[in-house]
Amino acid sequence: MAFSLSKIRNDRVLRREAMAESTELTAHYLRVRMEGEDLRGFTSPGADDHIRVFFPPAGQTPTSVTGLREAPSREYTPLASDADAGVLELEFVRHDGDGVGATWAWQAPIGSVVGVGGPRGSTVFQGRPDAWFLAGDETAIPAIRRFLSMAGSDATGHVLIEVSDSGREVPIEHPAGVLLEYVHREGIPATDALINRIEKFTVDDRPAGDVFVFMAAERSIVKPGRALACDRWGIDPDKTIIKGYWARSRS
Repeated sequence: MAFSLSKIRNDRVLRREAMAESTELTAHYLRVRMEGEDLRGFTSPGADDHIRVFFPPAGQTPTSVTGLREAPSREYTPLASDADAGVLELEFVRHDGDGVGATWAWQAPIGSVVGVGGPRGSTVFQGRPDAWFLAGDETAIPAIRRFLSMAGSDATGHVLIEVSDSGREVPIEHPAGVLLEYVHREGIPATDALINRIEKFTVDDRPAGDVFVFMAAERSIVKPGRALACDRWGIDPDKTIIKGYWARSRS
């Protein structure tokens, strides 16, 4: 079974929506359901899509697009959406020294308004991989969830999720043939534990067939991720997505 990845462009629209529900999946991981008429027609074709979310300060509810664009913003991967119902779901992780998004997610009351722009572009599948290798830290969990949901119940592969310790393992549904492995930081810098685990994979650990590889975490993941996927396993770079979702030197 062969597959390929292609890129498509999406319409650029800034939408206004409000928090309708929030659910703690763990003490440090939150799922938020957004609703709004502006979300009717919203689509996110790619599992690795990025949208920009604008968070007005507490007590402020901008009514204009300009007002929303002036609010602090961060990028997120949409977890799920319903274009007909006007619904969007996002997930937030609580880090030490929470930033704009996490502070809003845990403190904002139901009904709080945000703006959502994008996704500007999407990477989509043509065909289906024979196997999946997905790795990331907490910021990559929504994308990994989406890849797993499209993999199918008979999918095979390996998933690595880096979290700080066993108490912060986020539950992730996955096909029976996909091995889910948590990697714990245990006090070392973010992504280092994930890199250490990736560097232990050998040529013999390569999944069989036409493999799709996705890796996303702190940007230091890129070099060792490509070394595994493209150098040791010989996978075509065009059949991989390996990227830094964030950088230690940036907020």
